[in-house]
Amino acid sequence: MAGDHSRSLGKGSAAPGPVPEGVIRLYSMRFCPFAQRTRLVLRSKGISHEVININLKNKPDWFFEKNPFGLVPVLETSKGQLIYESPITCEYLDEAFPGKKLMPSDPYERAFQKMLLEHFSKITPLVFKYFVAVKDGQDATALKAEIAEKFGKLEEILSKRNTVFYGGDSVSMIDYMIWPWFERLEPFQLKDSLSHTPKLQRWMEAMKEDPAVKATMTDPQTFKGYLQLYVKNSPEACDYGL
Repeated sequence: MAGDHSRSLGKGSAAPGPVPEGVIRLYSMRFCPFAQRTRLVLRSKGISHEVININLKNKPDWFFEKNPFGLVPVLETSKGQLIYESPITCEYLDEAFPGKKLMPSDPYERAFQKMLLEHFSKITPLVFKYFVAVKDGQDATALKAEIAEKFGKLEEILSKRNTVFYGGDSVSMIDYMIWPWFERLEPFQLKDSLSHTPKLQRWMEAMKEDPAVKATMTDPQTFKGYLQLYVKNSPEACDYGL
């Protein structure tokens, strides 16, 4: 069975066969933070799954039949049902499978997590933009300040709630939704953006103890190697280190 660290399928590859009964398939890419969200939820809930990695710099034609946007993550069920867009895949897994619910049952708390995700979605493009600006030798001071300001808002929320995690005293959906970018702060050269956010630092330390986080974590050096190839549009990027 294909796994998290299998080589990616690119242009010219044969489309995989149907998904076996009792398993859900994830089309992923080893370094993609959006796909990591889905991998975190699959692991956290102990869902039986297989992973097929896609070469995002050299996509197979058949992949557009799985997701017209040509992006990962995509889930495929044994009935041939397809689910894409990372928050939607994660919510689907939480609703469709038994075990601990990652989304809160309280309607306000659910709404709060979705609002927080909207706020966070404004940060993710800035992080990559900052990395590219630094790589190209541009002045990225204003970008860095903007990111630090947004992290300050996340710090404020933890202070107000007075909890270790964003949904309370245990990991819930929103923690998994935002974690992949925090894991990548060092390779993105943004680790010091957290210097004034002790609560956020404590959250990160607590997240690193979570079994699903441990199981999906990428070594920062490996991620740096991938990034160098990715910004050059290299078709080798997705399989870096294999």
